[in-house]
Amino acid sequence: MNAFRTTALMLLTAGALAAGAASPPPQTAERGRNAIPRLHGLSVFPPTGRLPDAALRRTVELAICLDTSGSMDGLIEAAKLKLWDIVNDLALATPTPRLRVALLTFGNDGHVAEDGWVRVDSSFTEDLDEISRQLFALRTNGGTEFVGRVLREAGEQLEWTASDHALKLVVVAGNESADQDQTFRYADVCKGLISRGIMVNAIYCGNPADEIAPGWREVALLADGHYAAIDHNNGNIVIASPFDDKLAELSSAINTTYLAYGEKGAWGAANQVQQDANAQTLSSAVVAARCSTKGGVLYSNEHWDLVDACKQESFKLADVKDEDLPESMRGKTLEQKQAIIAEMAGKREAIQKEIADYSAKRQAYVNEEMKKQQSGADRSFDAALRQAIRAQAMSKGFEFKVQPPVNEAGPIAFVQRGDWWVDASYVDEYDALAAKSERPTFDETVPNTPAGREALLARLSESQRKAAQAIIDQMLMLSYWGGGLIVRLDGKLICLTFDC
Repeated sequence: MNAFRTTALMLLTAGALAAGAASPPPQTAERGRNAIPRLHGLSVFPPTGRLPDAALRRTVELAICLDTSGSMDGLIEAAKLKLWDIVNDLALATPTPRLRVALLTFGNDGHVAEDGWVRVDSSFTEDLDEISRQLFALRTNGGTEFVGRVLREAGEQLEWTASDHALKLVVVAGNESADQDQTFRYADVCKGLISRGIMVNAIYCGNPADEIAPGWREVALLADGHYAAIDHNNGNIVIASPFDDKLAELSSAINTTYLAYGEKGAWGAANQVQQDANAQTLSSAVVAARCSTKGGVLYSNEHWDLVDACKQESFKLADVKDEDLPESMRGKTLEQKQAIIAEMAGKREAIQKEIADYSAKRQAYVNEEMKKQQSGADRSFDAALRQAIRAQAMSKGFEFKVQPPVNEAGPIAFVQRGDWWVDASYVDEYDALAAKSERPTFDETVPNTPAGREALLARLSESQRKAAQAIIDQMLMLSYWGGGLIVRLDGKLICLTFDC
């Protein structure tokens, strides 16, 4: 059972691995033909509170390259619909990453021909509202889809983190042949990207049996990425829940806890409200997903909000000029300013806790509904992207946690260890084995099939069954299983997994 050994080693080495609004405010210009303004500064149920400076957190960089030729309205819509769900899934990673996202578009006759009809719409930023703004500004037009060119621009125009510990990903999605660019062949570009540690995930928007589909698969293979074929006009399941209205209310409430400062403050606050409005044009489910993001640690606006800025260890409130502060803070002592920020931080934390509670209830509801509609979900844009990101993040030492319910009596039925969920009554023995890189001996192995899972669940107590069912549902919904479930029953140790 190699997965257990891998998980044990990961536990031992965890310490080493942890090494549409108005025009934006003026920014420092970037180099390159596609130079654009830069905004510096970015769940389902993540922790709140002070984080280490961004430079001290492990970085995940995601460059999204979308085909915006005339037939790709469905792909753009999918990206707008599912941006917050994708971020919320990544927010479950531990240790909490520093997320930087970039957006590029290609195949659009409105872009510059000399650039191969490629444009960098947003360079790497931690400002998720800026990515949302750019997505809602996209329009299809034309054209000629040069996959090799957009991959080259992603590699050369973006400022990638130099560290080998950073997770560096490109996602390119389109529906025409991947080899149209004869000047910059995708094979050469992909080899160059992976030599720098940048993996390329290819999403073909079409039938996997199409004649041109193998070219997209090769794009991924050449750069150690993942390949998926999706139906970009269908398969993006959006489920409304009874909790969406409350989350929309909380999304508005949390906006009142922001203290805009500096030259970016007024624009940042206005853009936050604008992206709330953009989400509302799509569905209540998108509003709820965005609210979950706003309540989590990956949504950080330290570039324009004092509450988020003060969470950064390098930020010095005393260095902010009085005229750059909100009007209510001007002319006050440093202690009075700190008190105002602390009050707002307390209000925000209380709202974040409510968001986490209602997000958990919403996710449980969505999970149940997803089981009824699972047939089309595996060919959706966000499913393909989440699966690729999860697998590649885990290859860099990140772990993803699924939250099981707590028994009514209080104790937790299962405890997560890496990719494994371990019966709480057995966890001490499991940890002792993991410390020695040894594996448990199972009295029984249950096949991970519908019949096998059903038979095992029927043997569990009501409290165990509830927790085990929640774990299984979420793992299956994510279409990923890197470990399994270990149950102690009547003195016997039972393993439900793909691996043993």
